[in-house]
Parts: sequence; structure tokens; C-alpha cells
Amino acid sequence: MPESWSLRPAVQTDGVFLGDMVVEAANWRPGAARPRHEILSHPDYSRYLSGWMRPGDVGFVAVAGAEQIGAAWYRTMPPNDPGFGYVGTGVPELIIGVKPLWRSHGVGRALLRRLCDEARTEGRARICLSVERGNFAQVLYRSEGFAVTRSGFGRDTMVMRLG
Repeated sequence: MPESWSLRPAVQTDGVFLGDMVVEAANWRPGAARPRHEILSHPDYSRYLSGWMRPGDVGFVAVAGAEQIGAAWYRTMPPNDPGFGYVGTGVPELIIGVKPLWRSHGVGRALLRRLCDEARTEGRARICLSVERGNFAQVLYRSEGFAVTRSGFGRDTMVMRLG
């Protein structure tokens, strides 16, 4: 595995890879993998990809050489079709996924920080996400300043103030 990797802005043609990262995020629990087609066809997940690069969509892709190894992006959801972590109109919800071999190498943290920096630059006051309880990513989110604002069935909504 190469030691060096970098981040680049996500582009419209990254949609398929973002789908891969939604699958990684949904299948975070070892031994409980759901099929790709089942995840991507379900409205709970497809809303994070449908029409990728619509106005307001922002993302970054981590690359090591020619290999895409992770991605983080956000989009704002309408109140009539909220995402898992919806907290209000105009608050972007982020999605992040990193290939298993690259976890615990700082890729997710770098993606998260870059995405939050971009949201600040855009003048966003908050950014939100949803994470299943027990997911090791909760430690990352807490260490970066996210706090649980709502607990649901098996998952928590977390928000970071960007001010």
C-alpha cells in the first residue's frame, strides 16, 4: 500500500465511486455486508447520490496514485425528503466512506476536515451527519467537534457548529 495519498475535489464523474463509498459506509460492521444493489436502490441511501453534482453538492476524493481510496461529500436535503441526519433546511448532511485497507491511516479525518473547511468557506453555520451506534467512526466525529443532537433507533444524529 502506498504511504502517500492526496485529496482532490469531487467531480460529476465520481458518482460511481461515491456509490462505492455509500456501500462502504452502510457496510461498516464486519460480517454484515448487504449487497451493493440492495443498498444503492434503497431510497434511504440513493438520496445521497441521485443527481450527483446538483447545485450545493460539494465533495472530495482521496487518491493514492491512480486508486480512489475514500470520499466525503455533503448535500442539503429538502424537508420533504430528509436524510438520516437531517436537522434543518440549509444544513448540509455529510456522507463519508473509506476503503477498509485505508481506514486508520488518517484518510477519513483529512476528508472530514477538508469538507468542513469548505462548508465554512461557503458560510455554512452547521454541518450534520448520521452514524449508527457502535460504528468506530463516532470516535472520529466526536474528536473533530461533532456532538449528538438526536438519538434515533440504533443511530445518532451529530452536528458540528462551524463558526
